[in-house]
Amino acid sequence: MHICTYAYLKMINAKERTYIPAQLEIKWENLEPLYKELSSRNINSVEELEQWLRDRSELEAALEEDFAWRYIRMTCNTADEDLLQKFQYFATEIEPKIAPYNNELNKKLVDSEFIDQLDHDKYFVYLRSIKKSLELFREENIPVQTEIQLEQQKYQSITGAMSVEIGGKEFTLEQAAAILKDTDRAKRQEAWEKITTRRLQDKKPLNELFDLLMVLRHKVSLNAGFENFRDYMFQALGRFDYTPQDCYDFHAAIETEMVPILREQAHKRKEALDLDALKPWDMDVDITGKPALKPFANGEDLVNKSIQCFNNIDPYLGERLEIMKANGLFDVESRKGKAPGGYNYPLAETGAPFIFMNSANTFRDLTTMVHEGGHAVHTFLTAGLELNDFKHCPSEVAELASMSMELISMDNWDVYFSNEEELKRAKRDQLIDVLKTLPWVAVVDQFQHWLYTNPDHTDAQRTEAWTQIYERFGAGFIDWSEHPEAEENLWQKQLHIFEVPFYYIEYGMAQLGAIAVWKNYKENPEKGLQQYLDALKLGYTKTIKEIYETAGVKFDFSAGYVKDLAEFVKSELEKI
Repeated sequence: MHICTYAYLKMINAKERTYIPAQLEIKWENLEPLYKELSSRNINSVEELEQWLRDRSELEAALEEDFAWRYIRMTCNTADEDLLQKFQYFATEIEPKIAPYNNELNKKLVDSEFIDQLDHDKYFVYLRSIKKSLELFREENIPVQTEIQLEQQKYQSITGAMSVEIGGKEFTLEQAAAILKDTDRAKRQEAWEKITTRRLQDKKPLNELFDLLMVLRHKVSLNAGFENFRDYMFQALGRFDYTPQDCYDFHAAIETEMVPILREQAHKRKEALDLDALKPWDMDVDITGKPALKPFANGEDLVNKSIQCFNNIDPYLGERLEIMKANGLFDVESRKGKAPGGYNYPLAETGAPFIFMNSANTFRDLTTMVHEGGHAVHTFLTAGLELNDFKHCPSEVAELASMSMELISMDNWDVYFSNEEELKRAKRDQLIDVLKTLPWVAVVDQFQHWLYTNPDHTDAQRTEAWTQIYERFGAGFIDWSEHPEAEENLWQKQLHIFEVPFYYIEYGMAQLGAIAVWKNYKENPEKGLQQYLDALKLGYTKTIKEIYETAGVKFDFSAGYVKDLAEFVKSELEKI
C-alpha cells in the first residue's frame, strides 16, 4: 500500500491563518516582508506582545509544515531528483535567510519592556529556550549548519539504495531482515551474511561521510565558544535537567542492572536452540522453534488493526488514526528507493502527523506502528496549544509518549493475534525488547560522547572505541569471533548518529518512564491512561520533570530506580 501523497491535503481542524496570506507560496521574496514586519513592528503593551508572538508562531508553523512535506516526499522516494532538489531548496535558500531574522526576533522579545508582564507559568519554558538560542547563535554557523543538513541527507540516499538478492528475489534490507526469524538456521545465516556484505560495501563512503560531519559539527561548536560538540549539543538540545555525568551514571546503572538479566535471557536462548554459541543470525528466531509471528497481512491490514487496537484502549485514540487514514497520512511498506527507518512527522498547521515506516510484515513492524502511533496521539493532543513552540517537546517527553504506548497497547494485541499462545509470545518478545533497548541506548550514547570529545580521532580509533563500548554491555551476547568487521561496523546502522547527533539517550530515559507509566496503567487503567494523556497535553509548557510528574512517574535514571523498574519488567515477564 503506497499512499505517500504528493499534494497538500485538506485536513480536519486545520488552524485558520489570521496573519499570513492563506495561499502563501514559500519563496524568500514572499517571506522576507513578513519577517521585516515582525522585526519592525511597534509593541506598546503586553497584549500587543502576545499578539506579536501569535503572529510569529503562525508564520513558523506554515514554514515547518512546508518543510515537513518536502522531507516526507523526499524520504518516500529518495531516487526522485526533483523531490531532493525541492528539499535542498528549503535547506539552502530559505533556512539560512530565516536564521538571522529569527535571532533578531528573539532579541526583540527578550529586550521588550513588556516581557516581565507575560504570565510566568505559561511562558517560563518557552522564554528559557529563547534565551538559550540567543546565547548559542553565531552568524558564521549558518552556512555550516546548511552544509551539515545537506550532507546528512546523503545517509538516506546511500542506505535507501541498499538491497540484496535471496533465492532469485530482490529484497530491501528491512524485508530481508524478516528472514532472520526463520526457523531454518541455514536460511537465517544466508540472509544475515548477504545483508552484512551489502552494508559493508558502503562502509567506506559512510565513514567518509561521517568524517566530514564530524569536522562540520566540531566547527559549529568552536564557533559557538565550546570545546567540543558534545558540550555544545547539551546546550542546543536544552538539556536543563541533567548533565553528561548523569549520562555516564545512567550507563553504569544499565550495565549493573539490565545486562545481567539479558545475559540470563541469552543463556536460555542458547540452551533452547541447542547451540554451542549464539551467532548474529540466532537472535531473532523464536526459541520455541515456531515460525515468526505474523500479526498482519500487509500495510493496509496493519493500519486497520492498529486503529482497532487504539480504539479498544480508548475511542479517542482510535479516532486519531482513523483521521490519518482518511487523509492519506501513512506510508508504511518497505520498498526500494525509500529511506530507511520510521518516523512520525507533525504537520504544524494541520494539527495531524504523517507516519512513515518500512513494514516487512513482521512483529517488529507492529511495535513500530504503536510506537509512532503514540507520537501521533501526542501531535493531536498538542495541536491546540497557542504557540507553535509550545508543541516542540524535548525528546525525553516525545519518546515517553511513544514508548509508553508500546506497553499500554499490549493488553489489546489480541487484535493482531487471535491465538493465545502467539499473543503470549508477542508480549514476551516485547518485554525482552524493552530490556534490550536500554543497553543499546547506553552503547550508542556513550559512543557519541566519545566521538565528540575526541574530535580528531581516526577511523581505526573510532572502530576500536565502538568495539570496546559495545563489548562492555555484552556485545548483544553474540559470538562475533568469525565476523569482527560486522561487529566493528554496527554503529553505521544507527541513523541517529548520522542525522540527529546526541538524540539517543532520550530513548533510555523515556523507556524507564514508559515502564513506570505502564506499571501505573496495569494497577489502574483508567487513572494511568488519564495521567499519561494529561502529561502529553502539556506539550512543552512545563519542565521535563513536571511533565513526568503529571504522568504519575519520576524523571529519574539513578541506579536504584533502574533496579526497581528492571525487577518489575522481569516479574511481568515471568507471569506470561
